[in-house]
Amino acid sequence: MIRRESGRIVVSGPVTLDNVAAVVDEGRRHIEEGVRTVDLGEVTEIDSSLLAAMLAWLRDARRLGHDLAFANLPASLRTIARLYGVDGLLPVASR
Repeated sequence: MIRRESGRIVVSGPVTLDNVAAVVDEGRRHIEEGVRTVDLGEVTEIDSSLLAAMLAWLRDARRLGHDLAFANLPASLRTIARLYGVDGLLPVASR
């Protein structure tokens, strides 16, 4: 589901209601260890749970005083975020 590549994590496979709690917990551990970028380029299936996970990770990072950014956001996730009116809350990693 999540693998570490230096200062970033790469989320892969589906992120849905079925597994989002485990994904959040695993991502949280990496964020607490200093990860600053979450790459979503290998996510294969989503629902609004992925957006909830991202917002939880942002909250965790800010609580720790860290910046966090997201890379390779799936188009469907951008649409969901826009529909919920939270797209402006999601920092996108520079290339």
